[in-house]
Amino acid sequence: MSLQAVAWGISVAGWIMSPIISKLLDKVLSYCKSNKAETLRHLLTDVLPRLTLTLEAAEAMNHSKLFEDMVRGLKSAFYDMEDILDELEYISHKQQLDAQKRSDKKKKGKSNVDVEAGSSNQEINIEAMLTLPGALNRRLKDSMCKIEVLLHEAQSILPLAELIEKSKKREIIGKNVFSKDSNSSASKVKVTGRDVDRGRIVKMLRDTKDDVDPSSSDSKCYSAIGIYGISGSGKTTLAQYVCKCEEIRKYFDLVMWIHVSQNYSTRDILKEMFEAASMDKQACPDYSSLDVLEKELKKKLDGKLFLLVLDDIWCDENDDEQKLENLLSPLNGGKKGSKILATSRNKDAFSDLGPDVACKLFPICDLDDDIFLELFMYYALDSKNPDDSDQMELKSIGAKIAPKLKGSPLAARMVGGQLRKRRNDVDFWRMTLDRDLLNETTGAVWWSYQQLDEQVRRCFSYCSIFPRRHSLDRDELVKLWVSEGFIQTANPEEDLEIVGQRYFDELLATSFMQPGESKYHGGKLWYFVHDLMYDLAEKVGGNDCFRIENGPIRHVPRDVRYLFVKNGEMVTEEIFELKNLRTLIIHESGNEVFLQNVFKKLQKLRVVAVKYTYAKTRGRILFEIPSIIDHLKHLRHLALRLPPNSELILPITLTKLYHLQVLNLKGYSELKFPPEMDVSKLSNLRHISMDSRGMAFPNIGRLTSLKTLERFRVSIEHGYKIKQLRDLNKLQGCLTIADVGNVKSKNEAHEANLAAKTRLAELKLMWNHRYDGTTPPEVEAEVLEGLCPPRGLKSLEIYEYRGLTYPSWMMGVQNGGPKYINTLLLGKCYQLGPAPELFECFIHLRELTIWGSCWEYFPDNVKDLKWLKSLTIEICLNLKSLPELPRSLEIFTMVDCERGFTESCNQVDHPNWQKLQHVKSCLAYHSDDL
Repeated sequence: MSLQAVAWGISVAGWIMSPIISKLLDKVLSYCKSNKAETLRHLLTDVLPRLTLTLEAAEAMNHSKLFEDMVRGLKSAFYDMEDILDELEYISHKQQLDAQKRSDKKKKGKSNVDVEAGSSNQEINIEAMLTLPGALNRRLKDSMCKIEVLLHEAQSILPLAELIEKSKKREIIGKNVFSKDSNSSASKVKVTGRDVDRGRIVKMLRDTKDDVDPSSSDSKCYSAIGIYGISGSGKTTLAQYVCKCEEIRKYFDLVMWIHVSQNYSTRDILKEMFEAASMDKQACPDYSSLDVLEKELKKKLDGKLFLLVLDDIWCDENDDEQKLENLLSPLNGGKKGSKILATSRNKDAFSDLGPDVACKLFPICDLDDDIFLELFMYYALDSKNPDDSDQMELKSIGAKIAPKLKGSPLAARMVGGQLRKRRNDVDFWRMTLDRDLLNETTGAVWWSYQQLDEQVRRCFSYCSIFPRRHSLDRDELVKLWVSEGFIQTANPEEDLEIVGQRYFDELLATSFMQPGESKYHGGKLWYFVHDLMYDLAEKVGGNDCFRIENGPIRHVPRDVRYLFVKNGEMVTEEIFELKNLRTLIIHESGNEVFLQNVFKKLQKLRVVAVKYTYAKTRGRILFEIPSIIDHLKHLRHLALRLPPNSELILPITLTKLYHLQVLNLKGYSELKFPPEMDVSKLSNLRHISMDSRGMAFPNIGRLTSLKTLERFRVSIEHGYKIKQLRDLNKLQGCLTIADVGNVKSKNEAHEANLAAKTRLAELKLMWNHRYDGTTPPEVEAEVLEGLCPPRGLKSLEIYEYRGLTYPSWMMGVQNGGPKYINTLLLGKCYQLGPAPELFECFIHLRELTIWGSCWEYFPDNVKDLKWLKSLTIEICLNLKSLPELPRSLEIFTMVDCERGFTESCNQVDHPNWQKLQHVKSCLAYHSDDL
């Protein structure tokens, strides 16, 4: 039996009986007449569960064609039901909004109504309608009849369900176990038994005798080392292990990490190389041509000894294209002795580097049995006392399980992660030992997948719409899951994003997700799906998930629901025929006209995300969202990223998207919308991400369910005053408040009610005196006093504050102020002098940045900041001396400070101070370099 066949059966069966479908059917049955409801209830509670058992029986897969047709019909009917109920809720929202509008008119003029903040539409309680509109009622009946016919048809096949009793009794209850045990947290990836391999590769990196031919002027400045082995054998982990060693030893001037994959874009890879080669983490500009990009990259590498890691290269099926060889053409500007370290599943792939590139091959070795057992038990137990008597039996069972994993580090991590969650369940460990599915690595992967809750499985399979090794942001992915309706909870008060984060953590703990190396991705935390897991996600996702990448355009299945397109030029008329499409993600597009067709023809879309790229033009690009966007009554997630020279115009019909949860608009230089636009109608909107330029929507304070509001610009205009923030107490993450100078009193600042926003992690307060005019210093001091942040705030940044004193909440006087700040930045705070009490209050500081200020001295008690890791002093022209620094300091940066200050640094007592060089332009000290 193929993995694909079994995967299809299990995933479909789980989907049919998932809580999502159960909740959907409960809603549908509430609209049925009693006799019809009883008939359907019998089919759904008796026939359908028996059908799922049949689907889960491997022996029944001989009838897969029959099952596929039946399940395709059931899925279509269920999706139709969901759409009907969605439209019903849309109508209910509109009726409730109309009722709210009438109520507001009655209250207008009363003294107790806060005209500025207004009332909240997000407090509306949406009740189900008692009767369905005629058209929806007919559609619902058609879907129910379709389900009834299909389930009656299934009854003739159900005798096959008896086979389940003769099979090896898969633990059906086991597949629904979703442990919320605190032990499910992921262990850090452990590198065991690879020191010798690392040492051999490091030695090969230093060896240059066979690299170049002195007699040849065309000789490459680099040679290559290829690590190859099967998926899951630890190739990438070994390469990362080597890189960490090289970054410490500083043999190479530059270490670059690039993931290639099977269908890569030459432009994308070159842009990644450009950014990796930029010491200042500079983003790669959108150069007009590939030739220009190659020339600029060559300049970046000029004269540098580099190590380039190409992770996961594939054999090029088209020998004439030589894509990989051409990709490396800009590298020859580097210093001779540079190296390429490549990983691949196939050793033949390294020949694509080019015929004149010397390449040494390194097959990844199997781990010694004892070392592999140690690795497996680390993931399964991770105990500080592995010989504890209570764990001896588990250790004994684990020693018998390990050989079944065929030496795969990935399988050790996955199976170990599942066992780790049940460290107190000896029976589960014994049952795992007896399972035949552990005979192969793919079996171990499949077994681990079966242990996931069905809703978590669906979230995992959804990841297959993204390209292989695609960089995934946890928060953005969870927002997509919520928008797709994958997150369900029995408690209506439970935050769906928090549930989604638990799902993500479950996938991370069991290695279905893996963290990427932030140093290779601009310092940002990101995640990816390992290749072996990705293969599984593709199989279980079936036709629901599809992507169109580089290369020949494949035929798109008619029943696809979630679609990713690499380039907007690949959006053909065939895609506009996918009437049931729910997700359309365009990674790059230069064509804005196609949105008109999208909104007109794909009206069941729940997610639309498009990144626009245009050739550079001198003038401004006008981008207007089509007014027919209101046809997308199901839309929950709208994300548009535009070029920086574009003007974005929003239609007033945007406010008719009552289901909209996420509005992400980035990249534009100017935003325009009708003055009468009432964003408060978007009563489900929870996340607004917009660029800092210009004003955002007025009366944002009415959206009391908002969780993300990246920037709020204060104005004296109606709808933009600081009191708009008063009731937005669900805000989380980072909040920037700009133009604080427009707040004119402490009482007005108090109305922001920042202390009540307990979920905020980062706060930025920006006065911006260029636009705010002149405000007396004493008024600014009162305003900052009134903007007391929540107690749990982690990061605080204050810009252009010109008050003469610190607020009491920064000095530890006020009990309600933040106590656990670990990052503090004071920028252009010209009149604000240093205060010892500041560092007595913020004792947890890890990063401290002072720039554009006029401090003459640092407080003596800075040495008491026992957790301080990073200190940056920039453009502090009056600073004359520096006191004793904390021993914990690891990074010290100084830019454009007084000469007297730089000379006094030589007298500072610090364990490694003699290693530093003091210059007026820039100084950077990293303890790892010493």
